[in-house]
Amino acid sequence: MSYQDLKEQAYHANMQLPKLNLVLFTFGNVSAADQKQGLFAIKPSGVPYAELTPDHMVIVDFDGQTVEGKLRPSSDTKTHAVLYKNWADIAGIVHTHSTYATAWAQAQMPIPIYGTTHADHLTVDIPCAPPMEDEMIKGNYEHETGFQIINHFNKLGLNHQEVEMILVGNHAPFTWGKTAEKAVYNSAVLEAVAQMAILTQQISLQAPRLKDSLIKKHFERKHGSDAYYGQK
Repeated sequence: MSYQDLKEQAYHANMQLPKLNLVLFTFGNVSAADQKQGLFAIKPSGVPYAELTPDHMVIVDFDGQTVEGKLRPSSDTKTHAVLYKNWADIAGIVHTHSTYATAWAQAQMPIPIYGTTHADHLTVDIPCAPPMEDEMIKGNYEHETGFQIINHFNKLGLNHQEVEMILVGNHAPFTWGKTAEKAVYNSAVLEAVAQMAILTQQISLQAPRLKDSLIKKHFERKHGSDAYYGQK
């Protein structure tokens, strides 16, 4: 994949964030990766979405070093780099500070699986990694954030191919996917599910979790071997 192709992918994915009301001002970024080359394109730091063009995207390697581009890459670049380097089957990452998902992150709480909208996309609570230890914060913060995500998945025994989203405690959400477009989709789903869960708890703190039979039915009708949702 050429640098220009990567830049175009990253640009178009980034431009979806304000359209989907997932970002305010410059509060977010999307990257698009070429795993074979060990490179990704990412939004430049602090540039308003209205001013972005494909040529503004910065090409970076999986060590977080700029390969091509005149602008400074996103401050979250090293987090993206760690995830790409360790999860070789993903090619898109999104980080936002979307309102409802970030509220759950600030509460340091995973999002319970209350309804079938949640179960259409995954079968477990959306995980929330704990706040980072002080020594990690003082060190290479963005680099350590990537390992904070990976380590929490390992602790919970989760598969990043099945659960393509996480909240980072006191921080905000990250999502990923096989393409930048899928990572944006996951970010929008996460925000919608986060909002529904907050409203559910406002109605009743005793709201029951979705029962296992419904979780299984709704997930498998979209993702199982006998899936029948959508068109062939």
